[in-house]
Amino acid sequence: MEASSEREEVAGSSPTLGDLFLSFLRLGATAFGGPAMVAYIGEVVVKRKKWLDEPAFRGGVVLAQSLPGATMMQTVAYVGLQTKGAWGALVSYIGFGLPAFLLMLGFSAFYAAYGSLPRIAPVFSGLQVIVVAIVANATYAFGKASLRLYMHVLLAAASAAAFGLGASPFYVILGSALAGMLLLKEKPEPQHAREGRKSFAAAPVVILLALPAFGLLFLSFARPGVFRLALLMLKVDLFAFGGGFASLPLMLQEVVHVRGWMDARTFMDGIALGQVTPGPIVITAAFVGYLTHHILGAIVATISIFTPSFLLVILVAPFFNKLKASPYFARATQGILSSFVGLLLFVTISFAAAVPWNLLRLLLALAALAALLRKVGLPYVVLTGAALSFLLF
Repeated sequence: MEASSEREEVAGSSPTLGDLFLSFLRLGATAFGGPAMVAYIGEVVVKRKKWLDEPAFRGGVVLAQSLPGATMMQTVAYVGLQTKGAWGALVSYIGFGLPAFLLMLGFSAFYAAYGSLPRIAPVFSGLQVIVVAIVANATYAFGKASLRLYMHVLLAAASAAAFGLGASPFYVILGSALAGMLLLKEKPEPQHAREGRKSFAAAPVVILLALPAFGLLFLSFARPGVFRLALLMLKVDLFAFGGGFASLPLMLQEVVHVRGWMDARTFMDGIALGQVTPGPIVITAAFVGYLTHHILGAIVATISIFTPSFLLVILVAPFFNKLKASPYFARATQGILSSFVGLLLFVTISFAAAVPWNLLRLLLALAALAALLRKVGLPYVVLTGAALSFLLF
């Protein structure tokens, strides 16, 4: 009975693990546009491949938006989970993220070798301006979607002030969640009739939980510096409510201001490189890992920045409808999202302060922001900005 109920969730024939890996590898190689990519994933999975029906896929999108981490990566994991269980989720996740990792690894090596050369440095100087526009646009978009009540605005303002005073992002997020539960009156989403798969094989889940634990234990003895990098990226992903852009302010605060592993302008270069690679912007973690601990650091940082959100998908998916029914969960989520608007505002100001502004940079930033507000594709904005930077600076 259990197997038949699971098959009913799949609108067409079930894919093999190889099908999932290759399909998401192709999608990952062209995954520009951030959250907009989720709609394209749905088109492939529901309309072309017919691996899931529309209600089941929408349920996965809701789950991904409610958990910390990169929304598109979690949506991919959910598709794999619903079609081939935990191993399907893993191969889908790896396939989708692999192109971004390999490109970022190459970019990071190039940056470490040539980033300071006169012919290359102007490109990154201009891309820093583009990053300011991108984060400012994300602040506007997050604020427009999340700040619906005056209490949301107050939480966002208080969070921005707390970050400006040097408060730890993790404490601000936890405080915002608690404030949301106590002060907000968000209503839980109505439950859908179909709840998706109700149970999953336990053995793969146990293995997938054990592997990161053993990896961390080994690093703590063999490479303490890489171990600290892994712990940081794990924490960033666990608190990254609101998608990939939510990870960047946390990463910035910890990498630049708390630990001093690099300066803000170098970190902004990493974000710029993340924008010209497909996949989630949080692949910037590979850049941080490479510049601090070379190839091993890039691998460990990438695995760590994606592991918590991946594990949350496979653990929470069977119980998500019950979780959504909790008013406390809805209120805490809104409190956290409000705090991220404040965090993004603080980061916009911090990034802008790190740019050596002149008239050309100001005009480039305004043009990029105008293009983003008019829904011009992010890859076009970044690549055009890089080309103009090479010519102008």
